[in-house]
Amino acid sequence: MSGFKALILAGSRGGEVDPAAAYAGVTHKGLIVLQGRTLLDRVLGAVQAAGAQTIGVSANDETIRAALAGANVKVLPPSAGPSQSVADGATTLGFPLVVTTVDHALLKPDWITQFVADTPVDADVAVLLASEERVQAAAPQTKRTYLKFRDGRYSGCNLFLLRNENALKVIAVWRKVEALRKQPWKIAAMLGPGFLIRYALGLLTLDEAVARLGRLADVKAAAVRAHDGLAAVDVDKPSDLDLVRELVGEA
Repeated sequence: MSGFKALILAGSRGGEVDPAAAYAGVTHKGLIVLQGRTLLDRVLGAVQAAGAQTIGVSANDETIRAALAGANVKVLPPSAGPSQSVADGATTLGFPLVVTTVDHALLKPDWITQFVADTPVDADVAVLLASEERVQAAAPQTKRTYLKFRDGRYSGCNLFLLRNENALKVIAVWRKVEALRKQPWKIAAMLGPGFLIRYALGLLTLDEAVARLGRLADVKAAAVRAHDGLAAVDVDKPSDLDLVRELVGEA
């Protein structure tokens, strides 16, 4: 697949100071400096080098929007939540669309191109995940959140592919999950008892689980496995920033 578009999510919740940004002494995670470049510049550079034809940045913070002045990107206003921001970004930018986040500090162009190349041609939507073995091999000191499946434990990599307009059906389900995040029993009801029981008992493989979630949204969904475990490392909290600084030799 060639000629993809890219969306970088860089929105911030109004009135909330991000812990990693506060720890770094900046107003927004995207302005954290690593190896002489802001995370915003690093992620934008990786997406550009991967060959994105059009790039959008979803941002409401004025300092981020100012940092993008003169850049060859479309600055998009974020919506109430990330799901709607992705939907709005897809409507503006088009398909196929690669989505990532501004705190993906170590993002490399080849992770993006490999992800796109490894996505099955019949998939409407795909998500990149890294196995625990690859994450630990690349960064043994990291503490990530893993989902457990019959064929191993996996961590998300903040890279998603929406191949076509049909993929937007996933957004509708995602929006429902966001709305119900404080009512987990309702999320469980959406997924169905059979799915939950099989997952809890460790009977589902990663591919089976993602395919099942795709069917819930009436799309063909695929899980793509990362070649580099570092793809699972982002900057959610101060300890993550310490880790990425250590990984690039700044600690």
